Amino acid sequence: MKRIISVSRRTDVPAFYGDWFMGRLAEGFVGIVHPFGGQRYIVSLMPEDVVCFVFWSKNFGPFIENLKIIDRLGYKFYFNYTVTGLPHVFESKVEKEAAIETLKQLSKLYSPKHINWRFDPIIISSICDRDFYIRAFEELASEFAGFVQRCYFSFVVNYGKVIRNFAEFEKSHGLKIFDCSSDFKVELANELAAIAARYGIQMFSCCGDYLVGEKIKKAHCIDGCIIQELFFPSGFSYNTKPTRNECGCTESTDIGTYDTCPHGCVYCYANTNKRKAYNAFRNHDKTSAFLGYSKSDSDRWLVEIKNAKTQKESEQLRILGPRNNKSF
Repeated sequence: MKRIISVSRRTDVPAFYGDWFMGRLAEGFVGIVHPFGGQRYIVSLMPEDVVCFVFWSKNFGPFIENLKIIDRLGYKFYFNYTVTGLPHVFESKVEKEAAIETLKQLSKLYSPKHINWRFDPIIISSICDRDFYIRAFEELASEFAGFVQRCYFSFVVNYGKVIRNFAEFEKSHGLKIFDCSSDFKVELANELAAIAARYGIQMFSCCGDYLVGEKIKKAHCIDGCIIQELFFPSGFSYNTKPTRNECGCTESTDIGTYDTCPHGCVYCYANTNKRKAYNAFRNHDKTSAFLGYSKSDSDRWLVEIKNAKTQKESEQLRILGPRNNKSF
C-alpha cells in the first residue's frame, strides 16, 4: 500500500537521525512501535510504496546531502521547517541563524512551494509579549520573503507534560508564562497575518479553528493538496485523518519515536522530559530498525512480526481450504 510518510512529528530525524533514516532506505523498510498501544509493525520504504516524505525539522543542515541522495533515488518530499520567534532560553540548543540560512538554501534547491515555515508555537511570557512577537515575526518574515509562501503557526497547548515542564522552567529562570484569552490570540494572529501579507506570505492556523478567518486559513501540515500540486498534477487519492482536535492533516504514517529528540525545547509536546530524550539519543543505534530501541530488541521484534505474519497467512489458507483446480 502506498503511504505518505511523516519524518517526523515525534522527533527531529533530519537534525539527529539522518544516518538511521538513510540506513532504513537502504534496507527498504522501517519498524514502528505505536506510541499508545505499543503494537509493533513494519512499513515499506521502497520507492514504489512511498507517495511522499514529509520531513519535519528545526535544523535541516545535517540532512542537505542526504536529501540530494533521496531525490536521486526518485522519492518525492517537502518540508515542515520550524523557525520560531521565541527567545533563546526556550530553545537553547537551536541555532536560529543557521536554520534561517538553511531554509533559504532548501528554497533555492527545491522551491518556496516545498516549504511550510512553522512559526510555532507562540508562547506569551514576561520576556516575550505581544510587542516582542510583532518585532520578531516582522524580522523573520522579511528574511523569508520570496523563500516561502506559507507560514503555519499556533499558540502553545498546555498538555499535562507541558504544564509540568513550564512550572519547573518558570521557577528556574525567574519568569512567568501566561495563558492568554482567545480575544488576545485572535488579535495578535491577525496582526501577524497582516505583516505576513506584506511579504507575500499566507498564514495558516494549526489546530486552532477559532483563528481562521479572512486573513488566516486552516493549516494542513501534511497536505494532500500540496502533494498533488507539487508531484501529481493529474491528481491522486488521499484521505483526511486528524491527529488531534481541529487538526486538518491528510492521512500519513509517522516513523518517529517520542522521547528521542535532544533539542531540549521547554515547550516540546513530544518529550516527557529532557533527560530521557538525551539518553535515548546518546544510546541511539543507527542499525536498529526501530528508532530509539536497541538492535537486539529490534531484531527480536522483526522475527516476531515475520512469524506472526506467516502464522496468519497459514491460518487463512487453512480456513479457505484446498484450491479447486478443476479446469473448464
